[in-house]
Amino acid sequence: MKKLLVVLLLLALLVPAAFAQGGQEAAPAAPAAPAAAPAPAAPAAAAGSVGAYTTLEEPLAAALFDLFEKETGIKVNFVRLSGGEAVARLEAESGNPQVSIWVGGVGLDHITAKSKGLTTPYVSRYASNTPAMYRDPENFWIGLYVGPLTIVTNLDRAKELGITAPTSWADLVKPEYKGLIRMADPNSSGTAYNVLTTMRYVLGSEDAMIDYMKQLDKNIDQYTKSGSAPGKSVAIGEIPVALGYAHDQVKLKDAGANIKIAAPSEGTGFELASMSMVKGGKDAVNAKKLYDWILSSPVAQQKFTEWYVVLVANGAAKHPQALSISEIKTVDQDFAWDGDKVNKTRLLDRWSNEIGRYR
Repeated sequence: MKKLLVVLLLLALLVPAAFAQGGQEAAPAAPAAPAAAPAPAAPAAAAGSVGAYTTLEEPLAAALFDLFEKETGIKVNFVRLSGGEAVARLEAESGNPQVSIWVGGVGLDHITAKSKGLTTPYVSRYASNTPAMYRDPENFWIGLYVGPLTIVTNLDRAKELGITAPTSWADLVKPEYKGLIRMADPNSSGTAYNVLTTMRYVLGSEDAMIDYMKQLDKNIDQYTKSGSAPGKSVAIGEIPVALGYAHDQVKLKDAGANIKIAAPSEGTGFELASMSMVKGGKDAVNAKKLYDWILSSPVAQQKFTEWYVVLVANGAAKHPQALSISEIKTVDQDFAWDGDKVNKTRLLDRWSNEIGRYR
């Protein structure tokens, strides 16, 4: 028994010593991992994105936003809407805005959006390059380009039908043009709403304007959703005469359409295509970058010029075939009155109740 106790005591002393020795003979350290290779450059999309509504022609908008993405890495997720649609969409989404910027569209619609509390002011460091007459004094919107309302006629169809190309507002209500004219619906199109406001100036009162639009309605074959659509229909000969903006029509003519473009001799209105920041937009930082880029980038200005619009920024280039408002007789427009939500609602309600509802 005594021997057993001695053996157990010796074992108790030797085992820990063996473990200690084993700890000193640790396995050799693993070789150091090679230094990590530098991370690849982040793709352009990593710079972020921005949601936008645009009332520019879709091919122009796509090309413009593509250039912006190439320069900045910021992708523009855009939806093309007519001016009236854009205001309606912004109003419906005001509690949860889906975009942060609205690019293009008749300035009257931007004024309406401001009066409805749908947009927010932004003072771009490049805004001073745009004359004060073409920007909101409270910085809610800024003008990009101007374009007069004009009459476009397909000369082949006119010859075929035995009609002459109209050159005045008075011509458009003559009986020989019954069913031969197309324009947009003023409820969805800023272009067509501009026709209403123009005729109020030309004729002197709302009542006279409504009476004129009733006469014109007899000659309208259909009202389109978009302001540029009627001119495209004229270019392909679907309809002989249409109302729209000159830059859209000049582009069609330069593409080969046999058309005549005339500014109404009594005087005509014009759009001031504009840009606004959306109130509560989730991508405000990138939206401001897009806003600044559109105002300052020579590449952006060149792309606009290719679409025959007349930019209002100081020193901006002008396409030699673009029709400037300085070359024609225009009416003296009060943009603030025309775009005021109360005035606009009243004019559109009258048109809808007295004309549109019977279509």
